[in-house]
Amino acid sequence: MKTIFVNVKCELGKAYVVADEAVQAIEQVSEVYSTSGQWDLMMKCYLDEETDIGRFVTEKLQTLPGVKDTFTVIAYKAFSEDHSH
Repeated sequence: MKTIFVNVKCELGKAYVVADEAVQAIEQVSEVYSTSGQWDLMMKCYLDEETDIGRFVTEKLQTLPGVKDTFTVIAYKAFSEDHSH
């Protein structure tokens, strides 16, 4: 399983609509956070190992109505108190 975080810039007034659509329509989107600063949203996504990250972002996320721009971060390892990872 691959974890990516995608920062999303939305059209004015569309951030909540984009967030709702992402969590309801895209299975791989685990959580969506509203954020301050340059980006409106941060999406946490879990992808199967064979999933092409570029295709997922461009075909699933960037095509959501209201999305203007994205910035993708690939996570390598999660650190937590649960040492099973």
